[in-house]
Amino acid sequence: MTSQVRAHIVVNGRVQGVGYRAFAARVATQRKLVGGVRNLDDGRVELDVEGPRETIEALLTELGLGPPAARVTAVTVEWNPGTERFTDFHIWY
Repeated sequence: MTSQVRAHIVVNGRVQGVGYRAFAARVATQRKLVGGVRNLDDGRVELDVEGPRETIEALLTELGLGPPAARVTAVTVEWNPGTERFTDFHIWY
């Protein structure tokens, strides 16, 4: 069994007003990851994601590309042990 990890991810660039949260939620859900995504007041997007590390690493690649109208300049991640507090993936407002 693959152990679960938690990733706190922050995405910089033109990532608000371009459908980025919906994109991130769709990709995370397709990969069967749990957690959530939200806009930050400073224009960045933040995700808290839990699942197998290899699956989250694949998600990071897709987050670096984003939806067509986005322009991602940086994706940072902080790894932590899984908490099992999430049961599905949400867009937080």
